[in-house]
Amino acid sequence: MVAIIDYGAGNLQSVKKALDFIGADSVITDNKDEINAASHIILPGVGSFADAMNCIRERDLEDTIKKAADGSKYFLGICLGLQLLFESSEESPGVDGLGIFKGNIVTIPKDNGLKVPHIGWNSVKLNQTNGIFDGLKDNSYFYFVHSYYLKNAESDIVVGTTQYGVPIQCAVQKGRVAATQFHPEKSSEVGLALLRNFVNRED
Repeated sequence: MVAIIDYGAGNLQSVKKALDFIGADSVITDNKDEINAASHIILPGVGSFADAMNCIRERDLEDTIKKAADGSKYFLGICLGLQLLFESSEESPGVDGLGIFKGNIVTIPKDNGLKVPHIGWNSVKLNQTNGIFDGLKDNSYFYFVHSYYLKNAESDIVVGTTQYGVPIQCAVQKGRVAATQFHPEKSSEVGLALLRNFVNRED
């Protein structure tokens, strides 16, 4: 069972529809027992870093999410769900993230001649093709919607990068815990392949 964490600030239905399409059993939930019982957990996210962390804390889900992302379960963060795994973001000074990984969430520069937010398809350079990227081709295109991005993450967890005026670390993976800045649920066949890899992981 895949638990899609509902903390009041996520793009939940599109993730659920994508999982339904690939035949994966899933539930949208903020129930701690359901999250703890799930074998696979997704942390989606749209909106601001501060609003998301405030919602997580108001629903008393912070410790539950940290436990879910401790490496004992299969965990996938999507878009803002990636950013929340880090310690802080320039978007919301003074607001602590979940602190699962070390790295900086910073603003996409607006002086590079490109529109911000970064919206649309972009190719992803893959540093490895295992885990959620098993069988996916290097430089596959995924769909992005974001104004902030991951920078200076520890090199051993960064598995995917893209370019949008600056290098963007857009996918991380450490053991059973993974996260993407792009939206696999909006990325057509390649995104569905990534989600299949996630829900079928049993390593």
